Amino acid sequence: MIRPALSAPARSAIALSAAALACAWAAPAAADTLVDNIQGITIDTDGEVETFTGLVIGDDGRIAKVLSRRDKRPRDTDFHVDGEGRFVIPGIVDSHLHVMGIGLAALTLDLSDTTSLAEAQQKIAAYAAANPGRRWIIGRGWNQEKWGLGRFPTAEELDAAVADRPVWLERVDGHAGWANTAAMRIAGVDADTPDPAGGRIERVAGTRRPAGVFVDAASELVAARLPALRPEDRDLALQKAQDALLRQGVTAVADMGTTIEDWQSYRRAGDGGWLKIRIMAYAAGTGAMELIGGPGPTPWLYDDRLRLNGVKIYLDGALGSRGAWLKRPYADDPGNTGLPLLTGSQLRNLMSRAALDRFQVAVHAIGDAANAEVLTAIDELSETYEGDRRWRIEHAQVVDPADIPRFARHGTIASMQPVHQTSDRQMAELRLDPPRLAGAYAWKSMTGGGTPLVFGSDAPVESADPFAGLAAAITRRGADGQPFGGWYPAEAVGREQALASFTSLGAYAGFAEGRFGRIAEGEWADFVLIDTDPLLATPEELRATRVLQTWVGGERLFLAGEAADD
Repeated sequence: MIRPALSAPARSAIALSAAALACAWAAPAAADTLVDNIQGITIDTDGEVETFTGLVIGDDGRIAKVLSRRDKRPRDTDFHVDGEGRFVIPGIVDSHLHVMGIGLAALTLDLSDTTSLAEAQQKIAAYAAANPGRRWIIGRGWNQEKWGLGRFPTAEELDAAVADRPVWLERVDGHAGWANTAAMRIAGVDADTPDPAGGRIERVAGTRRPAGVFVDAASELVAARLPALRPEDRDLALQKAQDALLRQGVTAVADMGTTIEDWQSYRRAGDGGWLKIRIMAYAAGTGAMELIGGPGPTPWLYDDRLRLNGVKIYLDGALGSRGAWLKRPYADDPGNTGLPLLTGSQLRNLMSRAALDRFQVAVHAIGDAANAEVLTAIDELSETYEGDRRWRIEHAQVVDPADIPRFARHGTIASMQPVHQTSDRQMAELRLDPPRLAGAYAWKSMTGGGTPLVFGSDAPVESADPFAGLAAAITRRGADGQPFGGWYPAEAVGREQALASFTSLGAYAGFAEGRFGRIAEGEWADFVLIDTDPLLATPEELRATRVLQTWVGGERLFLAGEAADD
């Protein structure tokens, strides 16, 4: 007998109430469950592979026993699940994504699949025509590099698609926004508007007139005028995000940039019984950190499904928008070294404020100058803030090779995203010269020096699909198989390391070891049934992995063929 699966939440074009969502996610009664006839794989505390063929899940949702082929099967369990020889791995821990961003992307215009400016214009115009009642057209996902444009798009080009309403579209990396003329008029942005600290307004060549793209902190000039989201909008976005993540085998996430409004939605879901994934939250700045956590990190809530761990701090922008802070100018933009968003004193003050109350600090640093600055700050602050701090650097995308050994000095966690390397490599080759590329996306060098390495997706910037991330990590090749032999292949990691970085190490990075991340007695029964052996499959087979079932806390929350409609 199989443990009853949860019915999928009702989908609706209108926002759903918390009560309705709670009913849709109603959980089955707790009972012992035997999951048998499986090929199980987990990574132990020493980074070694352990295998098993069965699991006993207690009525508390934790793993009561891990069974080998020789072990006798209990006869007194209430439910029996025949895994039909499928592979089982721990639930994926995505160490860097944006929960609300995933959900909101599903509710707004998505340009991530467009391959040219003309295609994007056509899609924008069609979306506006299909949504005549929307006061603003809002979306994300454009990428001028993918379009082969060689420059940023302009307001006039956006006007050609929609001119009668304001339009605001975030770049794929979230570090730039594209506005039409109506949006800039509402925002009051004109030739006299100065660039804000940590931001840049792109200008029409030879003039001060805004061209339509706003980089990093300048984006807020327009974004601040967007209609505010209602609580029910956020709840629906959270529902959408959970659906998407469970379909892909992701059971726990580090939510980077949690606002107080996001946190309240997570709490409503927890109170209503429909918070299903595990969220390790990192507040969007120290202000949100204090509002949410008060005197320190929150306790684990809702059976270890929610905790405020710490704070996310931005030090620089992104490589694609040339906002990443480099030690030397961009190879394709002489004189531009990017945009530090904070001074050294500001960075240290924010990190110190968080560390004082034992909040975990996670700093966004992409350029080599930004990474060096964070590492120096950690060196200095570690003299005052001792103990198990688990400082995190998010992305660690371009690091001076001389600085890589500095990560291990204080156990600083490198939180990286394998799919960024495959998506960005051609752009990175334009932005950086070969000596700097040697320290770009340097996963193997990080682990070789003893740095804790964790992997994520940065969704919705990239797809949350962890199997694409695993394939990229072990091959340094994209879905098209390019480049042959891999891009700087010496920086690929082994399969065991890649799986650990997406599971047990991801839990460690969020102070959650012993709770989830492995398949071990006493930990939550968070696991995924898949149709592929991740340790033996070809990279192509790994990318094509099909998630058959996703379990969290001993409950099956996704079953292939019974998922909610998109």
